[in-house]
Amino acid sequence: MEHRRLGRSGMYVSEISYGNWLTHGSQVEADQATACVREALEVGITTFDTADVYAGTKAEAVLGEALKGVKRESYELFTKVYWPTGGGKNERGLSRKHIRESCDASLRRLQTDHIDLYQAHRFDYETPLDETLRAFDDLVRAGKVHYIGVSEWKAEEIGRALKIADQMGLDRIVSNQPQYSALWRVIEGEVVPLCDREGISQIVWSPIAQGVLTGKYRPGQQPPEGSRATDPTGSGFMKHFLRDDVLEKVQLLTPLAQQAGLSLAQLAVAWVLHNPNVASAIVGASRPEQVRDNAAAAGKALDDDLFDAVNQVLADVVVADPSFTSSPAKRP
Repeated sequence: MEHRRLGRSGMYVSEISYGNWLTHGSQVEADQATACVREALEVGITTFDTADVYAGTKAEAVLGEALKGVKRESYELFTKVYWPTGGGKNERGLSRKHIRESCDASLRRLQTDHIDLYQAHRFDYETPLDETLRAFDDLVRAGKVHYIGVSEWKAEEIGRALKIADQMGLDRIVSNQPQYSALWRVIEGEVVPLCDREGISQIVWSPIAQGVLTGKYRPGQQPPEGSRATDPTGSGFMKHFLRDDVLEKVQLLTPLAQQAGLSLAQLAVAWVLHNPNVASAIVGASRPEQVRDNAAAAGKALDDDLFDAVNQVLADVVVADPSFTSSPAKRP
């Protein structure tokens, strides 16, 4: 397993991260989830990503239990705050109250005394940005959080946060967590150039486009039984990819993957890691063998010809317009 530095920070993360959105606490039983986490550790993954909202807070609890007994200094633990975790008006958003209370709740569920990277899960249009950044900074100074990141923020929003942090002497954002894959490239126009200049890394989710880039979804055929496309929780994120014109193009990637000695999933992850602004690609899994297969993409550098060949095959079906969003942040 290769590791990359996270932004301008001194912390390194594994090129492949293990994420438990849509799996732990919902699709996967606790024993199987623990088996996946242990497999991740076995193949050298040291970075684990979750969020308080996943499976209604259950995902954090499952991950905390799965990591129990593992030397805390040997892995990096990421979680997030923003989406509602209860019915109260203040149990959502990025107010000081919600950030501090959610952090303490996440620490309890994760069975740890600190979070390595605490991420603002979306931008909050109601809370003053300086209040949000000060609350995060307070957690860093208290030793509960090591680094601050964001998820699915626009370039303009990241830029505003950096300006305020610099003016107020607050801890700076070191990472952004966007959707990014060979089929979804909306961050390349504005977000990546800004982050390159400012020392911010991408920790990307859905590098295999919710499973579409594995080739298991076939044009003109119903999705396989039990696949993510048949699950109402996650299928909404796949609607742009489950068209026959997209699925036909994905099948054309098979000989390119074979040429490189990779599975289609490994090709997709290696394609994402070709971008030097990407520190880590988050993979999810419901079975340990999926973890091992995806992790094998670490260190598999694509040469420029192969990278360009993938882009050429997918050129007509790529989503690259920043006006598209995979999960718009509704005002809480």
